[in-house]
Amino acid sequence: MPPVPADLQLDQDTLEVLAVSAAAVAALSLLLVVFALARLRALHKRLRRLATSARGTAAADGATRPDPTALRHVGVVRYDAFGDMGGRLSFSAAMYDDEGDGLVITSINGRSETRSYAKALTGRRSDQRLSPEEEDAIDRAGRD
Repeated sequence: MPPVPADLQLDQDTLEVLAVSAAAVAALSLLLVVFALARLRALHKRLRRLATSARGTAAADGATRPDPTALRHVGVVRYDAFGDMGGRLSFSAAMYDDEGDGLVITSINGRSETRSYAKALTGRRSDQRLSPEEEDAIDRAGRD
């Protein structure tokens, strides 16, 4: 190793002060890292507990109180609307909530066209006249 010029040489006391200062900064940095990791771990535990609690509450609410406004009752009837057509391509589907409020959708398939109808239900009844297939779909939805 080449000799250090005299103007760059540090005396022994200065080197000791620099070494002690560097060690103090390193120790302080290590303490800050340990503190930050401890805070991060505590935050992670709280977040995990919150997520578990939210999932458990949602599952418990769903198990004990289903949404009464959800269209949970569904019934479908497939049929041949016209005697000369096969394949039961026409259908009526009823969907309603626990109060019987919802709708009936009917699709009548013919040779040259398909017509679709939607009728509102209130208490499993409609203001519009229902076909026998639509009434059957409403009854089937009530059986589930």
